Amino acid sequence: MMADEQVLGVPLARLEALGRFTGLTTDVARYWPALLDPEHLSFRPRSECETDPSWLQLIPYAVLECGGRVFHYTRGSKGGEARLHALRSVGIGGHINPTDTGSKDSYRAGLERELAEEVELPRVVAERVAGLVYDPATPVGAVHLGVIHVLNLAGDTVRPLDPALALPGMATRAELLAEADRLESWSRLLLEAGLTGVG
Repeated sequence: MMADEQVLGVPLARLEALGRFTGLTTDVARYWPALLDPEHLSFRPRSECETDPSWLQLIPYAVLECGGRVFHYTRGSKGGEARLHALRSVGIGGHINPTDTGSKDSYRAGLERELAEEVELPRVVAERVAGLVYDPATPVGAVHLGVIHVLNLAGDTVRPLDPALALPGMATRAELLAEADRLESWSRLLLEAGLTGVG
């Protein structure tokens, strides 16, 4: 991470105005369009944001699913967020930067860039925003707001392109929750809520 990396986010006060939640919410209609309003979004230096819980970094968190099984991996030591190393995750995503521009809004462009950088995918047949996650109980969660995108794939062959995605595989929700203590908090929350996977 470069000290001057600019990342997209929204003031915590905006979330509080909409009705602050802790953990996971599936009330997407209430929160998501309002949080994505350009009037409230801005870029700030990541070095400042990582310790400032009054401003939440927006993180698209894409979950890849096929036939009731979910792509998962273990965060390797080469990953950008040292506080998450060695934890299992079902989410692909990262920060949105000012370079994420073009024909789409910065958020959408950033989501697509993260996916293209991290994994090679079969065709996406459906996508939905399934929820948002805010977990101020942890140092990472206190400064990030995750947006859960569930992508249903035409096949289950997902190939990691980033070496930080170690020990990849596909598993059911029940199989992943059987080792819930090894999951990062966002992954555990969405799996416990049944947003993806069967069983």
